[in-house]
Amino acid sequence: MENVAARQPQYIRVSAKIISYIFHPLFIPTYIFLWMYKRFPYEFVGLYGHELNLRIVGLFMTTAFFPAFTVFLLWKLYFIKSIHLRYQKERIIPYVATMIYYWWMWYLSRNFTDQASALKFFYFGIFLATVPALIWNNFVKISMHAMGAAGAVTALILTCILYQTTYGLDIAIATLIAGIICTARMSLSEHSMFEINSGIVVGVGCQLIAYWLMT
Repeated sequence: MENVAARQPQYIRVSAKIISYIFHPLFIPTYIFLWMYKRFPYEFVGLYGHELNLRIVGLFMTTAFFPAFTVFLLWKLYFIKSIHLRYQKERIIPYVATMIYYWWMWYLSRNFTDQASALKFFYFGIFLATVPALIWNNFVKISMHAMGAAGAVTALILTCILYQTTYGLDIAIATLIAGIICTARMSLSEHSMFEINSGIVVGVGCQLIAYWLMT
């Protein structure tokens, strides 16, 4: 797959890397929270100003910073060769750590009454996704980017169903972005088509299960 990436023009490779960083799966929970706050402000009564900033920071720390810092420590302690986690063996501990952080985020969200109830099934869904991803990792290097992007699109659709509203343009844009993310990962030769599709299946399936169990 490295030869495929080498044949890509440099601007394609650079663009693909930028997209991979901006839409890293660890940032997806924060993006979804901000989208729900923008589209369903009546679900966040009492959460504004300083309290809102604290909630966003807490969410980002739990779902993005701590998992990323765990990977950084593993790298510095020579447990993994690269922070990019290019090998399946390197992904085992980060998956377990992320599973714990995402479970904690979902556990805390159950008691929040000042934010969208849809976040409860979303947080539960991203926690669930770490379980089959960890298991699947024994066989293939499942794409975390595809898993996060597909889960986000599914969460948008299910949220609109839950609140009986339609944000077709938002869903269309999210779907387009998801396609661009998956294409970027393919362009960088980070994953095969099967690994991308595996991530999509896990991302979509876990959000559907979480919606069914939590609503």
